[in-house]
Amino acid sequence: MKKIYSSMLGILQSYKDDTPKPPLHVGEVMSCWTAYAIFREAQIFYKMALNTTEDKPLKNITQEIFDGSITDWNKLRDFLIKEGVQLPPTSQAKPDSKPSDIPLGVKLTDDEIANGIALKLAAVNMLCASSISQSTRTDVALMFLKVQTNILMFSAELKTLMEKKSWLKTPPYYLPPGAPTQKP
Repeated sequence: MKKIYSSMLGILQSYKDDTPKPPLHVGEVMSCWTAYAIFREAQIFYKMALNTTEDKPLKNITQEIFDGSITDWNKLRDFLIKEGVQLPPTSQAKPDSKPSDIPLGVKLTDDEIANGIALKLAAVNMLCASSISQSTRTDVALMFLKVQTNILMFSAELKTLMEKKSWLKTPPYYLPPGAPTQKP
């Protein structure tokens, strides 16, 4: 799956954007500004997850997602600064801690962590899609497409882990009247 997304992104990156860049329009600024803030808030959750879980596969995918988010966040920060856009206020990073230091009444379960990360990835995926569709500047659309490609790769890997560990939350099946009552 990762090879497919990487290949698609490689093809899109091969297109040169040699046109002069007009100023960002208000929609592009809002998309970038919002993404910057959302990435940072998601990083806080990822760090809390890394501090909480002892499940190796969950810790590994969370670390990959965290590292990818930091990379995308830094690129977005540099882009906003270059374009003269003031950065939004964000929460401070969390320090490292040990899972055993967290009281049980506060500690998230691995199921809660995985589903929380999945929801954050879904939200960023939707933000990227709407930002791409609203962008008139190719560089802005490509920036969000790169982020979305990473999100889709992480989401596929996380979904596989969640299915394996029985953490995936599935809505009830819809069985129209008269349909067999057995689920697929």
